[in-house]
Amino acid sequence: MPDPLWEVAASLHRFQTRAGRWAYAEWYRTAGARIRESHLDRTLRDLLLPLYPRAVYFPDFLTPSPALDDGLNAGLDAGLDAIMSTPPRRVRDELAVLDRRVGAPAWVRRLTDRQERAEVVAAIRAYYEAAVAPFTEAMHSRIEAARSQCCRDLLDGGVDRMLAGLGPGLIWRPPILEVRYPVDDRDLYLDGRGLRLVPSYFCWSSPISLADPQLPPVLVYPLLHEPTAISLRPATPLAALLGRTRATVLCVVASGAGATTGEIARAVGISAPSASKHAGVLREAGLLASSRHAAHVLHTLTPTGASLLVGSRPPGARTGR
Repeated sequence: MPDPLWEVAASLHRFQTRAGRWAYAEWYRTAGARIRESHLDRTLRDLLLPLYPRAVYFPDFLTPSPALDDGLNAGLDAGLDAIMSTPPRRVRDELAVLDRRVGAPAWVRRLTDRQERAEVVAAIRAYYEAAVAPFTEAMHSRIEAARSQCCRDLLDGGVDRMLAGLGPGLIWRPPILEVRYPVDDRDLYLDGRGLRLVPSYFCWSSPISLADPQLPPVLVYPLLHEPTAISLRPATPLAALLGRTRATVLCVVASGAGATTGEIARAVGISAPSASKHAGVLREAGLLASSRHAAHVLHTLTPTGASLLVGSRPPGARTGR
């Protein structure tokens, strides 16, 4: 099941960056309209975004570990109850870390008071209903597919194969799981504790986890998103220079934080060997860089590739990042 409060956090991060916007284009349109219709614009800007900065830190108490429940809404209720039940001292300490590391408005100090926290919980619920709940079907289907794949990998190859197949942002080198983390290097020692793996629809590019190593270990990792056709139309000069297929491959890689060989093949409509060959030609030309992550090869733009792509577009056009 999706974790509703992690999806709230990750979706709020999507409003704070242009990275991966192609993957969530429909969500941006729908969520933006529903937020305006619900008169949540100011709540989003002044209350929620300062609490959930897309930065090196946001408070752990906002994403509590859920109890077992029967559904997504029950999980939301339990999570919001857990936020309300957080001891005031922990709330104060974590908000002090937020202020020290990122900066926080003065009003956050009042969240040690239950009534003030109840207002934030009501805002989180309203935001969830407006921006996240309409996409529960898509979230369920994508996460269920990822869960099924993990189960197959576990049955076929054990824990090693399952951890090796989580995605290009994670590398399993027994007994260490290496994660392409979005902030400074850090080590997390399980010391016999289990690790809760949470696939997330709204998490993009890099996995995230709780900041406090004493809390139950959690790793929230992104699902792979397929590039959409509208973002893959190469400019005519680029197609003339590289050929339409290779120009499209370059656009696929540019449309997010890189793309795997399989993603390129599916987006362009070619076989995986053909996608690998085209990526190899672009790599030899200095336009792409490729790196292996477990069973996946991730292709990213080089500065030369990015410059070529930008230079081939009309003034004011965007690459989709």
